[in-house]
Amino acid sequence: MTDSPFKLNRTRIFLLAMGALILLITISMMMGGLGSYQALRDAASAGVQPSAEQTAN
Repeated sequence: MTDSPFKLNRTRIFLLAMGALILLITISMMMGGLGSYQALRDAASAGVQPSAEQTAN
């Protein structure tokens, strides 16, 4: 009886992991990458801090 051609070995697991990593990077770049993430964090932190009009009263 021969082994299944779909049996996972170290090489195939490595290739699957690299494919998943490339897919993750591709999706991240399509969504705007790290620059958009940093802009989102800055906007979120600016929304928490009171503005000049709010502190004047």
